[in-house]
Amino acid sequence: MPKDYSPFTPGQLVPIDFFVGRVKEVDLLRVQVLDSSVTSRLKVNFLTGERGIGKSSLATFVRYLVEKDSEILGIYASLGGVSSLTGMARKIFDRLLKESAEKPWYGKISDLFGEHIKQVGLFGVTLEFKASREDLQSIVNNFAEAIRQLNSRLGEQKRGIYIILDDINGLATSPDFANWLKSFIDEVGASRTSLPLCLLFVGLDEKRHSLIRLQPSLARVFDIVDIQTWSKEETAEFYKKVFAEVGIEVDDDALAVMSVYAGGLPVLAQEIGDATFKRTTSNRVTLADATAGVVAAADIVGRKHLEPQVFNAIRSKSYRTILKRVGEEPFEFRFRKKEVRKLLSKTEDKAFDNFLQKMKRLGAIVPVPDEGRGVYRFQNRLHYFYFYMEAEKARKSGE
Repeated sequence: MPKDYSPFTPGQLVPIDFFVGRVKEVDLLRVQVLDSSVTSRLKVNFLTGERGIGKSSLATFVRYLVEKDSEILGIYASLGGVSSLTGMARKIFDRLLKESAEKPWYGKISDLFGEHIKQVGLFGVTLEFKASREDLQSIVNNFAEAIRQLNSRLGEQKRGIYIILDDINGLATSPDFANWLKSFIDEVGASRTSLPLCLLFVGLDEKRHSLIRLQPSLARVFDIVDIQTWSKEETAEFYKKVFAEVGIEVDDDALAVMSVYAGGLPVLAQEIGDATFKRTTSNRVTLADATAGVVAAADIVGRKHLEPQVFNAIRSKSYRTILKRVGEEPFEFRFRKKEVRKLLSKTEDKAFDNFLQKMKRLGAIVPVPDEGRGVYRFQNRLHYFYFYMEAEKARKSGE
């Protein structure tokens, strides 16, 4: 069959049309945004979950809904590489400018930017927020007033503002940011002037804890929304919906295999779906197609999503036989050292302690002392399912 393009988008946000599940989390976030707009009060949320679980896709899906249905202005700012407050301010207002360029309200806010609007002609005319460091620092120092002015300019067209701050790794270790956030929240709370703003931070829970260590008062600030993995039914729904986009049906046994190996993680579902699509030769995904896709996806996932040291260690010849043995039995998120040992030969057993020590040192597994001596769990599901896929791969190939 012709393969003009893959309907899967590994490494990118899930397209709105393919978004599935997350009903509870979507409702929680929508209520927060709408409550902020109705009461004109600041709301601060923290969206967390494991790596690859779809945090960014959920945040942008909620943004789409509230913009479409509730007259909310949504701003999505990815802060990867940003470690300063002025860098954060530049990103937020640059995204606001770019995303408003062709919207009806653009004329109402362009005056707010004044001489800081720059037209860039490369690859067509686009807009860029150009401000000096001093001006950016002024925005940081008067952030609440800047948002109030923005809201005032929007008038009746928008009832509130929803700002998503994604990939906050750099800011999460900044004392300046932690203290600024606390001061900003206190300032808004003490003011008699309303501020219909909902702030959503997106990141791993360890980043939230990092901010709390830097500024303990933030512990009571965040309303936490914790994403859970997709159910098998939701994963199957995703596959059926995406394959149907290009006129492909999926056999039930193929659907079951892909859903199991995806482990409820959208990042794995995307990679497995994409690899399977590329190996399908008809308008139907068979069990053989899905199995081949899973095997191919294991290598892709390892190279793209795992730390290089973990990837290289798992693929070393000295550890492949251990994975092969583990793949012969049910492979759990938590495991007991003595139970795995029963599966190993004397030669494999000698390498097993080194294997565990290396995986602990690299952060792939961690001890679970509350459950007894010699109990380990995987640091996250991405590590777990990669091990799972590699174990199956080693077992089936007879390595």
